[in-house]
Amino acid sequence: MDMKGRVAGMTAVAAVILALAAILVVSAGATIVVARMLYKRIRRSRAVAGAALRTRAALSRGPQREVLGLRIRLRDTLGSGQAAVDLALGSDGPRGELPRLFHRIQDEGAALDAQLVLLTSETDAVVLAEELPMARRRVDDVAGLVGRLRATVAGGRGDLTDDVLLALRSEVDREVLALEAGIQELHALNLHDHRDTTRGSES
Repeated sequence: MDMKGRVAGMTAVAAVILALAAILVVSAGATIVVARMLYKRIRRSRAVAGAALRTRAALSRGPQREVLGLRIRLRDTLGSGQAAVDLALGSDGPRGELPRLFHRIQDEGAALDAQLVLLTSETDAVVLAEELPMARRRVDDVAGLVGRLRATVAGGRGDLTDDVLLALRSEVDREVLALEAGIQELHALNLHDHRDTTRGSES
């Protein structure tokens, strides 16, 4: 009788363990499915935002259209940089530094895009004409940084040595500082123009 009770007890414990294992497997599977759905939704939303931006650019005219074109170029540039980083992450070479470097470029790109968004709300064609050359140079700076990052990845072909990454990091440090100064200057111009517009409306 005791033996039968022990066997029954062990069977019950085994059943509980199997049930817990099944719950863990189902939970893990559900988590993976949800993560994939979220990833696809994020990609889809980015694609929709990009398409909307291109549509706005196609329907706009004059300086506003050029500002939207700069935003499109900036978005495409950062996308190509991300593709290069993803390619490097699939290699066996040292890669910890590369995503951090690109993240710095992305941060500057986001700050620049915010300034471009501000420019799209500018209705004074004269002000736009004055600020567009600087905005164009800033986008060129980001494109140059991403281009050098892509060239480094392509040249390394997965074998990104510490020396190569160190040289790239020094270049990114130098260019990002210059880019930050340019973005601050562009921001100062936008703020100055906004104050002038506000004073003019008050008077």
